This record gives sequence, structure tokens and C-alpha cells, in this order.
Amino acid sequence: MMSSTVVVTEPTDITLPEWLKSCLYTPPSSSGETEEERKYYDTDLICRAFQFAYQLHQGQYRRSGEPYICHPVAVASLLHDLGGSAAMIAAGFLHDVVEDTDVTIEEIEQRFGSEVRRLVEGVTKLSKINFKSKTESQAENFRRMFLAMAQDIRVIVVKLADRLHNMRTLEFMPEEKRRRIALETREIFAPLANRLGIWRFKWELEDLAFKYLEPEAFRQIQQLVSEKRTAREERLAKVAEGLRQRLAEAGIRCLDISGRPKHLYSIYQKMQRQNKEFHEIYDLAALRIIVQTHEECYRALAVVHDAFRPIPGRFKDYIGLPKPNRYQSLHTGVIGPWGRPLEVQIRTLEMHRIAEYGIAAHWKYKETGSSSAGHLSAADEKFTWLRQLLEWQNDLKDAQEYLESVKDNLFEDDVYVFTPKGDLVALNAGSTPVDFAYRIHTEIGNHCAGARVNGKIVPLSTRLQNGDIVEIITQKNSHPSLDWLNFVRTSAAKNRIKQWYKRSRREENIARGREILEKELGKTGFESFLKSEPMQAVAEKCNYHSVEDLLAGLGYGEVTLNLVLNRWREVVKAQQPLANEAETIANLPTTAKTTLRDATTFTSSCRTTDSPIVGVEGLMYYLAKCCNPIPDEPIIGVVTRGKGISIHRQGCHNLEKVECERLVPVSWNPVSENNVCPQTYQVNVQIEALDRVGVLKDILSRLSDQGINVRHANVKTAFGQPALINLGIEIRDRAQLEHVFIQIKKMSDILNIRRVSEIDE
Repeated sequence: MMSSTVVVTEPTDITLPEWLKSCLYTPPSSSGETEEERKYYDTDLICRAFQFAYQLHQGQYRRSGEPYICHPVAVASLLHDLGGSAAMIAAGFLHDVVEDTDVTIEEIEQRFGSEVRRLVEGVTKLSKINFKSKTESQAENFRRMFLAMAQDIRVIVVKLADRLHNMRTLEFMPEEKRRRIALETREIFAPLANRLGIWRFKWELEDLAFKYLEPEAFRQIQQLVSEKRTAREERLAKVAEGLRQRLAEAGIRCLDISGRPKHLYSIYQKMQRQNKEFHEIYDLAALRIIVQTHEECYRALAVVHDAFRPIPGRFKDYIGLPKPNRYQSLHTGVIGPWGRPLEVQIRTLEMHRIAEYGIAAHWKYKETGSSSAGHLSAADEKFTWLRQLLEWQNDLKDAQEYLESVKDNLFEDDVYVFTPKGDLVALNAGSTPVDFAYRIHTEIGNHCAGARVNGKIVPLSTRLQNGDIVEIITQKNSHPSLDWLNFVRTSAAKNRIKQWYKRSRREENIARGREILEKELGKTGFESFLKSEPMQAVAEKCNYHSVEDLLAGLGYGEVTLNLVLNRWREVVKAQQPLANEAETIANLPTTAKTTLRDATTFTSSCRTTDSPIVGVEGLMYYLAKCCNPIPDEPIIGVVTRGKGISIHRQGCHNLEKVECERLVPVSWNPVSENNVCPQTYQVNVQIEALDRVGVLKDILSRLSDQGINVRHANVKTAFGQPALINLGIEIRDRAQLEHVFIQIKKMSDILNIRRVSEIDE
């Protein structure tokens, strides 16, 4: 039974939202409520959580100067508006107390129960995750986050509410921290909100991140949208009134019909994706029609198409084919009365709730009051993407490979196809029949011999389209081909193909791994070295159960020799006092002594702990001048003779003749937020421009405005031909280079801009 609500005096230092005042001062009513409903919205629990948080945060202030308790109240309010349970709202109040006060997680459980403890503990762990880190740490952070989500999906929703309010008050943070948090929000938390279907969180997170990452573009689009808003709203109001009358005449009860403005970041994305100016973007707003039933949705669609001319290819039926986050609606593009495209969305009230609140729309009506309300059910199809990421926790040892899997499944759109029995399967855009086969079952993929799409035999590399009916032809003696790795799109298919080859050639891979390690360390004492306790610890540090598994991974190329040697040094330092390190090294195979001592020398003389390249630990390296790679670009290392590792951009023409044995997997180490002077890299660009007086000056002025240093400039002109301007500029990373290209392309005299190498010049 619910205890009586404790009446408190309203705090004088903050303004409480009306819903919280109602909890604090209104006696609970049980009339018409079931026991489960009372437990779901336990006002006593909410009151106690608020009072506890208010007392603990007394005297603490945010950077804005307001009392710290304003933040937990805002987070709890967001969760209340989503329809969260009392436990979630309580977690919103308490999410910072363990980290910012002396209260322990055990005391939280004692006062508020195990459910609140689980949510607070999960959010506290997520708060310590910093995604701006090197590849291995970033991958580990993702693993921890998805594990927390699987244990209780509500954890990430509380975290999203926390992040949203922090983004709303981000202006009070230092500039560098603003950019880091905004980038993290756009790349991770906004896509997560989209996957969970919480549209109202997703669009605001994106717009706020846009505001801090592209402030100039944000202000421009905000001003342009504001200038034309009145005329646009008047046009939409007239169209809405006309449609309302037509729907009534057709006997369709319209619950609501209103304009839906396009969000600023989506406008910016469309301008960038289609290379258009603002005045060329017509669908800045859409009409949303809300009716009562599924059947009325399709009848309303007929009314819209009767009133306006439909645009071919612009109709999407998300009612018959819901999105993975359970979004349902009819979308159609028509030519409006002013002669420009207009998007119309048609849905029921329940569909609208799901579109706005996502997963939260079901909490109050499904598993009400259950402690397992946020548990990941095996039959819950809307979390297939999360379940796959969890399955790959153990399958994928390589950090870069795991990160690619995360991005493929978290951030990209889907294509929807059918099995011959009519079951719907969602795959990454660009998937093939092989991806489909592995999604159905691993063994079907392993024995795939061919495929029929819409009744016709097609090559296995065929890209599937929405609505295709796919049938896989299997044969007992068929097995995966390494060629499939060249065209499969999903990480699941790639991983299963690699796993099959690893298992089927395990002994061969183990032998190759032994050979690689023995060649590096020498034969003397090698067998005892493999059987030593430190070597077993090395295997575990590399996420393998045994040394034999580690050798197989080394032979297959899943783990690099450099990583194994560096993990061994870490184990030795952790297990042995510094005074005994020389004695430990003395017991190694002869060649290993030289290798490890050389690695120490290289580490101290050639790099710091903040080295920009991951994968060349302890080795000399340099950036190849033929392609000038910059951070965030895919890179590959090449072992040279006497000069260390040469770092190239993937796809560099000089890699074509390099033997596979000389290639080393490497990646960029993201710059630490504490690095106030980030390293810059020279990039050579060539600009084609109309030959006029002052064009070079205008280009240099635009670069100067963006803080870009120009190291050299060269202009070539010929009568009747465009001017060729070769510039050497200093760039932090690929994102900055892309922004430079966008700004230069906006100049009216620019015909083309491209990146070139020194050889091209």
C-alpha cells in the first residue's frame, strides 16, 4: 500500500513545476486506480526522492549561478512529460547524488528500493563515460553503455533527459567543452534517441548540437526560417482549413490538422546533402493530419491525393512497414496550391504518441509496475539492433571493428525486405542476399549457394530494395567465400564469414601465429614463454580465453604483434617490482630482450602518451607525404626498411604494390579535450576559379576568418582558362577540412575545389 504523502514547505530558492507541486501538496487519490497504476505513479516515492535530492544539493550551484537542484528537477520533469514511472522520475531527481555527494548506492537502495538503485547506478556509470578517447577506450565505453541499456533500457532514457537539459544550458560551459559535448550529443545521443523513437528528444538534441558546432550556419538558417515563417504559416492554415472541410465531407473525423515546421538541423542536412541554397528547399514545413483509425488514415490519404497532385516516388507507408523504432505514419508529397512541394503526414492519435514518445509511449500500458519494465525481452523486435550489438561484445575483439559495427547499426537507415512467408526483415541500406541469409540464421548464411529476389535468380552481390521478397538457396557442401567480404553490408554478415574461416582453419591460424611470434622473439625459451602466467594474462588482456586463442587471432590478423608485445610489457610492469624488471626480461627468449628494450627506447624518444596514432605503440612512424593523411580519415600503416611505419590514407595509390605482410592496422587517436593547442596537418588543395582580380585575396580572407593558416600559395593562369590556385593549408581534422570546402564552394567565382598530393602539384 502507498503511504501518505509528506507535506513540505515549498522551497524559496527555486520555482517548482506544477506537476511536482501537485505531488507535494495534493493528497493521493486511489479512486478508480488499480494497485499497479498506483505503484506506477507513486507520489510518495517522488516526494521523498525530491526532498532527499534537495537536501543533498543544498549549497551547490551550477555554472549558470542557479541552485544545482534545478537540474535534477528539470530532468525529472522531462521524464514526467514522457510518461515515466515513479521510479524513473525518482531516478531523475537522484541521478547525480552518488557522484556529487557522500551518499552511497547502497543507501539509495535502502531508502528508495532496488528499482531506483538500478536506474541511478546505471546513469552514474554512464556519466563517467567519455567518448572523446582513443579507439580501444571508446569501444569499451560503448560496450559498457549497451550492457547497461540491455539490463534496463530506461537507464539510457534517464541519461538522455540528463543530456538534453545539459545541452539546454551548455552556453555556460567553456568553448572547448561545449564543442566536445555537442559533438558527443550529435554522434551518439541523438541517434540513440532516434533508435528509441523519442522524436521530441532527438530533434532538440540535434538542433542544440548544431547551434554549438556550426554557430554561423545555425544563425543564418534560424534567421531565414524566421523571416518567412508568417507567410508560410498563413499558407499552411489555408490548406489545413480546406482539407478539414474535405475530410468532414468524406465522413472522416479529423482530431487535429496542423503545420509541422522542419527542424533547423534537418534543413541544414538537406542543403548539404543536395548541395542546395535555402531558397531551393521547399518542404520547410509539413501538414500533419491525426484521425481515429488505421482505415481512416488511408481514406484521408485518398482525400489529400484528390485535393492535390501527388508527386511520384514521394509516398511512404510506414503503417504497413513500421520503422524499427515502431514509428508509424503515412507520408506523401504533393504539389501545394502555391505550386511548390508540400509533405503531408497522416496518422492515428496512438501513432502520434509513439512518434513523439517512442518507447515511453508503452511504459504506462505495458508491464505497468513491473520491476522488469525496462528489461530487454528476447521477443521484443524493436530492440533487435541492441541485441545484435550485445551478441558481438564477445565476438569482436578488434576495437575498430566493433566501433564500425556500432555505427552501422546505430546510425544508419534500414531497408525492409520480406521472407517468402511474408515476414518482414530490416537490414542496413545497401544490404545483399548474403546479409539477408545471415540475418535469418548463421547456418543459412554459411551454406548459401544462391538467391532469388522477387522470383528471379540474382547475383549474391545484388543490392536489396524496399519491398523485395528474398529467398535463399542453400546447399550442404556450400561454404562462405572471402569474396563476400567485398560486398556484404552488415557487420553481422562480415563477422560470421570471418568466424567461419577462423574456426575452419584454426590449426592453420595457430601455427601462423606461433610462427609470427617466434620470428620476433627467437626460438630459445619460446615454449616456456608461451606457457608462462604473464602470457596467459596477455591473452586475457587481449580479450582471449587462452594463449592458443591469442595465437589463432594473431595468425588470422585479428590482433597485431605490436599489441601483443605492448600488452606483455603492461603485464610485466603490473606483476613485477621495477627492481626485478631487468631479471624478468633476462628470462625471455633472446630476441625478445632486444625487441622490448628497443620498444622502450622508441616510446621515450619518438612519441608521447598522447600520440595521435593508435596501433604503432613503441615504434617509429611518420605521415606519408604522398597522401598527407589527417585525423578522422581511414589510415593504414606500411612497414618500411629502416624508417619505421609509414602512415597512409586508405586508398592511396602508393599502396597498390605493397605486400600484405607489410601492412599494419592503425587508427587516429582523438585529441584530448585538455589539448588547448591541437596539432595541425598540412593539406594541399587545388581550386579552379574564374580568373578575376582579387579572387585569391577573397579566398585567403575566407580562410583567415576560419582561423586557417596558409603555408604556401601558387596561382597559375592562362588566357581564356580558369585560374588554378594551389594552397598548402594547416588543418586539424577531416571535419574542419570538409567545412573549409563548403565555405569555399559558396563563393560565386569558384568552379571546383579538390584535395591533391605533392605529386599532383
